[in-house]
Amino acid sequence: MPSLVLAHTRYQVIEQIRVPIGLVAGGLFPAIAMLAFAVPFVGDDPVASTISMGSMMLVGAMSSAIIGLAISVAQDREQPWNPYVRTLPAGPLPHFAGRILTAMALMVFSTIPVVIVAALFTAADLTPVRLAAMLGAVLAGSVPFMMIGLFLGLMLPSKGAIAVSQILFFPFAIVGGLLLPPQVMPGFLNTVSPYVPSRGGGELVWWAAAGATPGTLPLVMLAVWTVAAGAAAAWAYRRDEGRRFA
Repeated sequence: MPSLVLAHTRYQVIEQIRVPIGLVAGGLFPAIAMLAFAVPFVGDDPVASTISMGSMMLVGAMSSAIIGLAISVAQDREQPWNPYVRTLPAGPLPHFAGRILTAMALMVFSTIPVVIVAALFTAADLTPVRLAAMLGAVLAGSVPFMMIGLFLGLMLPSKGAIAVSQILFFPFAIVGGLLLPPQVMPGFLNTVSPYVPSRGGGELVWWAAAGATPGTLPLVMLAVWTVAAGAAAAWAYRRDEGRRFA
C-alpha cells in the first residue's frame, strides 16, 4: 500500500509541475499582499511581522487546498484515465492519499514566497524552530479546506469548481481575520469570525508565530468544520462513484 500511495503521489506531483504557473500563483497573491500591506506598516515590529507572515502563509495554503484541489479533482473526473484508475482493485485510498500528500506539498511550496518577502523586508522571526512550528500549524489549519476542495471537485464540473472555489476562498480569508487583523474588522465580522474554519487555523498559526493563546471557540469550530467537510467529501465520493460506475 505505501508503494501505491507513493506512485500516485509521484504521478500527481508531475502533473502539477507540468503547469508551473499554478505553483507560482498559489504563493504569489499572499506574497504581494504581505509586501503591500504588512511590510509598510508592521515590517519593523518582530512580533507583528511574524504574525502577518503566518497569516499570509495560511492564505497561500488555503488557496492550494480549496482552489487547487477543487480544480484538479474536477478536471481529473473529466479525463478518460480517471474511470480506469477508479476501477482498479487497490481501492480509493492510494489515489486520495496521494492527492492529499500532493496538496500538502503544494501548500508548503506556496509558503516560500511569503517567507522570502518576510526575510528581505521585515523583522519577522525566521529561526528554523519558529518556521517549523508555523508550517505545522498551517498544515493542521488547512485540513478542512482540503476536505472542502475535495468535496467541490467531486460535486462540480471543472468550470464550476473554478468559480465556486474562488468565491469561497476570499470570504474565508477575509472573515477569518487573515487579510485584516481581527482587531480592526467591523463588529459584525468579528461576531461571525470565530465560526469560520479560517479563524481557527489563524489562531493556531498566531500561536505558533507569537505564542498568542488561541481562543477555544475558533478551535472547536475548526474541528467541527474538519469533521463535517470530511464527511461531505466522503459522501460526495460515494455519490460520484454510484452515478458513474453503478
